[in-house]
Amino acid sequence: MTSVDEPARPAGRIRDAARTKAEILDVATQEFARAGYDGARVDEIAARTRTTKRMIYYYFGGKAQLFTAVLEHAYGVIRRAEQELDVEHLDPVAAIRRLAELTFDHHEQHPDFIRLVGIENIRGAEHIAASEELGSIGSPALEVIGRILDAGRESGLFTADVDAVDLHALISSFCFFRVANRHTFGALFGRDLVASGRREHYRRMLGDMVIAYLTADRTED
Repeated sequence: MTSVDEPARPAGRIRDAARTKAEILDVATQEFARAGYDGARVDEIAARTRTTKRMIYYYFGGKAQLFTAVLEHAYGVIRRAEQELDVEHLDPVAAIRRLAELTFDHHEQHPDFIRLVGIENIRGAEHIAASEELGSIGSPALEVIGRILDAGRESGLFTADVDAVDLHALISSFCFFRVANRHTFGALFGRDLVASGRREHYRRMLGDMVIAYLTADRTED
């Protein structure tokens, strides 16, 4: 990657680097989510941020690096929410329901995140695989889930032979599908999965499904 010298800032606009980068990331998130990786244009991002293509390359290095930075930022949002989640005072059943609700709320509130993840999956997760930050970020939720599962098993409440990664996948799959497949599902079955009138129904259903799986009577297994 060829280095780019810092370009002159537009006349009359004195902004610190952190603010400029944050603005670029915000607009780039919208552009990549709207147009996909191949369809997104750095020129368009520059125009919408009232900066220059050269300035974007100076901060991020190129389109691929900018998309990686967008992914890192998007995953960082949910990771911070997971880290701030306080369930230590709750019993295992209430704690796992709260964790499921966190994922449900985040995915609903961040549809661009869903689109970005879909785009990255189409590309074989090449940007995530190349990112040192994303490769080592893991998921704070896994640590929380692991502790909740341990507590639930020790108390005799949880009977499922499932680890934190499997449970994380179970929760995420419902939350992701609900947002990502909203339009196709609606066209096929005539039901809007994110309609406000059914929101609490699906939020509660997710928690009920997870808890039912974890606490099912397996004495005949």
